[in-house]
Amino acid sequence: MEPLDIVGKTKEDASLPKATMTKIIKEMLPPDVRVARDTQDLLIECCVEFINLVSSESNEVCGREDRRTIAPEHVLKALEVLGFGEYIEDVYAAYEQHKLETVDTVRGGKCTNGAEMTEEEALAEQQRMFAEARARMNGVATAPKPPEAESSLNSQLLEPF
Repeated sequence: MEPLDIVGKTKEDASLPKATMTKIIKEMLPPDVRVARDTQDLLIECCVEFINLVSSESNEVCGREDRRTIAPEHVLKALEVLGFGEYIEDVYAAYEQHKLETVDTVRGGKCTNGAEMTEEEALAEQQRMFAEARARMNGVATAPKPPEAESSLNSQLLEPF
């Protein structure tokens, strides 16, 4: 049985979440404009087809360069090859904005925003979270950790026992 919240022909086909796509469609239109359900489905299918087209061409561009990983440059080149060259500047600007917005995310298990914990701090935080989880499991209510408790915990870690 096919999932009802995904638009696509089969499980093997690429698909997009219908609710997310419907929300995007509605956000792009003026508030007084309504879109028929079959029109939404058509727009979503067009998006899926566009993604398939750009992905395939990006893969071919990547292959011609004897690379195994599709890079953003391959996608930009694919857009040019497919006749969407007028959008490359906007797509590149959106990509640069995305890089700026995601610079503080966790990558490869390490935080890139400079707020890394030491091993001792991480161990203490893990122990605290385990204790809270045990207390919740045993039905004991725990109060949230106050901010000053965190700094005193860190200072305790630095002092010898």
